[in-house]
Amino acid sequence: MKILCTAKRVPDPEIKLRVAKDGAGFVTEGAHWVVNPFDQIAVEEGIRIKEKHGGEVIILSVGSAECASIIRQCIAMGGDRGILVKQDNADPDGVARVIAKLCQEEKPDLVLMGKQAVDYDMSQTASLIAELLGWPQASYAYKVEVAQGGKSAKVVCEVDGGLETVEVDLPAVITTDLRLNEPRFAKLPNIMKAKTKPLRETSFAELGVDAAPKVRSLKLAERPPRKSGEIVKDVATLVKKLHDEAKAI
Repeated sequence: MKILCTAKRVPDPEIKLRVAKDGAGFVTEGAHWVVNPFDQIAVEEGIRIKEKHGGEVIILSVGSAECASIIRQCIAMGGDRGILVKQDNADPDGVARVIAKLCQEEKPDLVLMGKQAVDYDMSQTASLIAELLGWPQASYAYKVEVAQGGKSAKVVCEVDGGLETVEVDLPAVITTDLRLNEPRFAKLPNIMKAKTKPLRETSFAELGVDAAPKVRSLKLAERPPRKSGEIVKDVATLVKKLHDEAKAI
């Protein structure tokens, strides 16, 4: 079966980014860039499905030319080839439309992607892709089982307070959660081989997709510091402060 996995290039989530003085974005100079952790889990799951059912795994990234190294990293894990759509600052709608267009060309049996990106946490692209293609979607995957023959998949999804099991016909879009798997480390021979694997470069214009963003971030700001707590002498005082000062009750 053919599996398409997305891989977004994001700043290392272990490093705190500073908001630019003009509020137009983050200060990324000197930042360490990595594969979005949720996408890396999606790539690992795609490789595991391929190892069990056969087929190929395509790694897709939308962004600057630097995303090529992210694609190569995922290919070294076990991907077969890559697609890089060069476009800076694309919004979720544009990314979804270009991925949907590539799905129409590649005709994958399954699209696997992280439930969200750790930079802006929008969590919109997967749902937009499923809507554009008219495909079923399963979100927050905790476990994925593809049926023999690749016609359907059973997905255990993480929901508030427990787990929900759903079955989707393929092709479908599935988003991955943290507990789905533990991504493998790429071995040195595979890292070297990844440099020679096919990597197609294209653009929104070549694919006939409008790159103009429909959503713009007007301003970013640091969260105001939290005020220190206060110890009160009794419950009556606590209730009064919650009512009069915090407006919580």
